[in-house]
Amino acid sequence: MSVFEFRGSPVKLTELKRENDETSLIYDQPIEPQTQPIPDWFHQALAIRAVSRRVEVKGCDIHYLRWGPETSDKPGILFAHGGGAHARWWSYIAPFFADDRPVAAIDFSGMGDSGYRDHYGSVAHMPEMAAVIADAGLGAKPLLVGHSFGGYMTLCYGNRHGSNVSGVVMVDSPLRPEDAKGDKSERAYVKPKSIFPNFETIVSKFRLMPVQPCENAFLLDFIARNSVMENEGGWSWKFDVAARGAAHFDEPLAEYLKRLPCRKALIYGAESAMVTRDAAEYMRTLFGPTDPIVCMPEVHHHLMLEQPLAFVAVLRSIFSGWGL
Repeated sequence: MSVFEFRGSPVKLTELKRENDETSLIYDQPIEPQTQPIPDWFHQALAIRAVSRRVEVKGCDIHYLRWGPETSDKPGILFAHGGGAHARWWSYIAPFFADDRPVAAIDFSGMGDSGYRDHYGSVAHMPEMAAVIADAGLGAKPLLVGHSFGGYMTLCYGNRHGSNVSGVVMVDSPLRPEDAKGDKSERAYVKPKSIFPNFETIVSKFRLMPVQPCENAFLLDFIARNSVMENEGGWSWKFDVAARGAAHFDEPLAEYLKRLPCRKALIYGAESAMVTRDAAEYMRTLFGPTDPIVCMPEVHHHLMLEQPLAFVAVLRSIFSGWGL
């Protein structure tokens, strides 16, 4: 193992509270830098270098990462990130699947290193997914894995192109009865981005939403450092605020899931603030009796940050059960 050192000024969480149904953080004084061992598996995963590629989709530059062989008899995998996130959230997960098949992780428009658009939503993101699947050579029937917002996008894609998809895995992407009725919750997605004076400051301000514990500080640091960009006024987050809106709830997602014309599975955290017990019970009615539904114990919404190797094992088991 090597040792990870926090950079910048980490902050201490002193209180959690609910405001308008949105969980927020209150911070105390910065704490002293500390160290944490980085496991060998993380170094080994990152040592399997991804190729950074770009493809133009409807006038927008779409970035993605690719691992694995150029061709394979196995279906490729497309990983889709959550809202406001980016492809590198999968950089330490994707290599575990790239030995014998092509794997890609997309930056949706308005997020990561992709360009911005005037309008977003599945109408924009589905063609982006199709373009990356083709450009990355993921095969005629790839597997789709999406976390949170990315799960909604894989669901929309599977609904439209299910005959050309081997399976969809939603990762802590909640559906509730009110969502099926078109309920919108956009309060968290209209606040302008803050500008920070330097790289160290903005990295120290990175946090997970919704709020949750995560002991793997080396993963948080890795994600944070790939979530920022420099601009004229200083440093800001990469995402376009408009791209994080809730327009996907305008679609009948529950019907999509219930009638999905391909294999489907759900992975969620037992302590998730998103896929709550009520949401999980509702979603079970949208899956068939043989569709995998896996509740990972003692993890929250960002489960691949808390228990990355367990997440890899669960995903491998699902693919194996499907014979893929």
